Amino acid sequence: MTDINTTVGTIEHVDPAQVIVEANVRSTAPLDKDFLASIRENGVITPILARRDEQGNIIVRAGQRRTLAAREVGLPTIPAYVVDVDEAISDRIVQQIVENDHRESLTDADRASAFQQLAFEGLTPQVIARRTATKQAQVKQGLKVAENPFATTAIAEYQLTMDQAAALIEFEGEDDTVASLIEVATKQPEQFAHTAQRARDEKALSEQVAQTCVELREKGFTILDRDPGYYDTDHTRISHLLTKDGARVTVEDIAEAADRAAFVRSYYGGQVEVIYYLADFKTLGFRKSDSSGSASGPMSDEDKAARRVLIANNKAWASAEVVRREWLTTLLSRKTMPRNAGLFVALGVTQFRSNVSDAMGRGNELAHALLGIEIDGGYWAPDKLGAIVHTSPTRAPQIALAVVLGGIESHVTKDTWRNPTGIAATYFAQLVEWGYTSSEVEQIVLDAATEKTAEELTSE
Repeated sequence: MTDINTTVGTIEHVDPAQVIVEANVRSTAPLDKDFLASIRENGVITPILARRDEQGNIIVRAGQRRTLAAREVGLPTIPAYVVDVDEAISDRIVQQIVENDHRESLTDADRASAFQQLAFEGLTPQVIARRTATKQAQVKQGLKVAENPFATTAIAEYQLTMDQAAALIEFEGEDDTVASLIEVATKQPEQFAHTAQRARDEKALSEQVAQTCVELREKGFTILDRDPGYYDTDHTRISHLLTKDGARVTVEDIAEAADRAAFVRSYYGGQVEVIYYLADFKTLGFRKSDSSGSASGPMSDEDKAARRVLIANNKAWASAEVVRREWLTTLLSRKTMPRNAGLFVALGVTQFRSNVSDAMGRGNELAHALLGIEIDGGYWAPDKLGAIVHTSPTRAPQIALAVVLGGIESHVTKDTWRNPTGIAATYFAQLVEWGYTSSEVEQIVLDAATEKTAEELTSE
């Protein structure tokens, strides 16, 4: 194949209406008013790059926007650097990606389409990544988006990133979830990762609830669509019932009851709870317990509202934890440590030593996980981090930061948003300074820091 970089060409003035504009990696060629005004006033100053085919036609290789703008404003000629070369389509696409990025960055929709064109030409993701100076993971993600009509439409229509479009594929057909994600992507893009993770968790929980309901129906249970209230007389929780012998009624005790029922609900962290009921417990010889656990009566509206907030924030916290730890993994994979990493490590072994030393005593499991290192055996497993420091001394700062981050992170639990500590507030503030975007429930911890004095923060 002829190398276009070593082929001698000529500058020619060509009619923009007569040249052929090949299929370009751009899905659109934005001709804004300022750009058209500049072309109308000054003409095309930088020559387009073109080639002459076997029939003598001038084919635009790079300079689609300038050519189309010249046509739009009616320029009779434009300068073109023309070479006689028979080049591969893949070479043209790669060149266009580079040329467009240098002038006006491609959208992710354009880039995904370009990756797909290169794949059609037989290039593997690894080769595409190398030739376009793109990470292989991004190329694979772009191909995934380009191969999905739903994602392809969404990324172009709403100008989404490839990450966002790829996430939408997970929820194809779930219109409400998709609409919510698109709204966040276009209005609060910094919160998209958190919103998408919450949607994943909710979907997983819903699937677990649905599967549990199927299994219970197969066992003969009636599935209730709501949890019967305090004054409900149609169903009674079996946890409030006693057998003739005074023992608590169990699921096994109602295995043959014709009127057995169940209500299935989910909690954060993938927990599914089943509450069992009977419609007519007296026919089985059961009686109500004197202490059923409901002596306090029904919940007030304020109690119900507080419980809804509790459940919602606990679920949000579990989702945020996934996003946060993925972000920490990426942070620790960088060759260059973040600004003030050494200072934070020093604080970790002094001010935050209680958290860090506790995690170290339990085997540094989370520190290993954040570094992508598998560890078996928990507490008694040998620490693999020391060996890495010996074999790769340059990774020592990264290992030290992972130990501190893992130690503090292991003590950040679902109770942290309700009882923010100075350590947690300082920890989250540092992550935000390094580029992490906190979720709304994590922001509660950060906001609590403003209510503490510097003395309080350093005394914990």
